[in-house]
Amino acid sequence: MSFRLAAYAVCIEDGQVLLARHVPPRGAPNWTLPGGRVEHAEDPYDAVIREVAEETGCDALVERLLGVDSRIIPAAERAVPGGPEHQNVGIFYQVRITGGQLRPEPNGEIAEASWTPLFDVAGLRRSSLVDIGLALARTLPATGHVPPVPVGGPIQH
Repeated sequence: MSFRLAAYAVCIEDGQVLLARHVPPRGAPNWTLPGGRVEHAEDPYDAVIREVAEETGCDALVERLLGVDSRIIPAAERAVPGGPEHQNVGIFYQVRITGGQLRPEPNGEIAEASWTPLFDVAGLRRSSLVDIGLALARTLPATGHVPPVPVGGPIQH
């Protein structure tokens, strides 16, 4: 089984959420939260700030820890055929944008960053990470955990 530790930004302002359009080398594009892999010896707190800057061009300030999600993606559902099962542990932070200009990720897989009305999110082809982050931000569970989000239709791994 492969493993990834990642940090994700949930930034909601004026009824809109900051999303990033991920265009992988293979597979269909989808919308996700800004964020990604925590590098070796990097603090997840620092990783989420770095990832927001890399993927959106914006400066972010962490306001609070929202929670942690751990999910297993079966081998058959992975974007890369033939790979093993994969565990993704995501740490979700509420962040506020403090500066910068929205732009695509230079030489990366994020083709666009956009403020998206919360009402429009349900109709987007999106990563399950979006639904997890929004649920954490909406409910602020004391445990920092929300029930698993089913995938299928517009919701992808």
